[in-house]
Amino acid sequence: MAAIGRTSQYVLLSIAAFVSVFPFIWMVLAATNVSADVIKGKATPGSALFDNIGKFLAQVDLPRVLFNSLLVAGIGSVLTLLVASMAGYGFEMFRSKARERIFSVLLLMLSIPFAALMIPLFIMMANLKLINTFQAIILPSIASIFIIFYFRQATKAFPHELRDAAKIDGLKEWQIFFWVYMPVMRSTYAAATIIVFMANWNSYLWPLIVLQTNDMFTMTLAVAALNAGYTPDFGVIMVGAIVATLPTLIIFFLLQRRFVEGMLGAVK
Repeated sequence: MAAIGRTSQYVLLSIAAFVSVFPFIWMVLAATNVSADVIKGKATPGSALFDNIGKFLAQVDLPRVLFNSLLVAGIGSVLTLLVASMAGYGFEMFRSKARERIFSVLLLMLSIPFAALMIPLFIMMANLKLINTFQAIILPSIASIFIIFYFRQATKAFPHELRDAAKIDGLKEWQIFFWVYMPVMRSTYAAATIIVFMANWNSYLWPLIVLQTNDMFTMTLAVAALNAGYTPDFGVIMVGAIVATLPTLIIFFLLQRRFVEGMLGAVK
């Protein structure tokens, strides 16, 4: 019975894995076919890969688009991790009567849909003369309430004895944060890095609103622009989708082990 149960588990896991990976496999196969075959649902390799790559490079300024996306995702991720981890550390380490009330208000703000914030944000960025700049994309994403919540929950597992010992050694609070807290919480930072980088890299709606010239486009906007014509070339679009997916895959595989530790709340 145990063997049958284990076998059924592996079968179910294999099916789930195939369902999860199949869209990416189909995307790769579609990139090798012409648009007509993609529309027909052809799921076998074709001979149009290099033609599709050539068309994609002819329509998209790939180095510029990649630079824009990496700049936005990189700077945005670093600033978000720094601000959110400081906020999570502060909410957990410093006790006051108003702490839980403020934190509850922050969590309540998670229920506000982004659609309700778009117009006020746009007006704010226009008043600051930041329309069509990368700052307009990065600034609204820095104070991520979810990441603040994530860091606060992870900080509950941080050994308070380390903080007390650091204080006895004469370290100030900012020194404790940078020299003690951050190295100890590296798994949490790795998990948060994947979440934040993917969110910034895949961001579409807000960049579409504030970026107004092609030279400022990020990868998601460039790929979406390929689908804007009357007769979109789906083979070329799939090439763009693959290129857009690769950086997030690389980040995930580089930090995969730390990601699992961070999601489990490991502190080392």
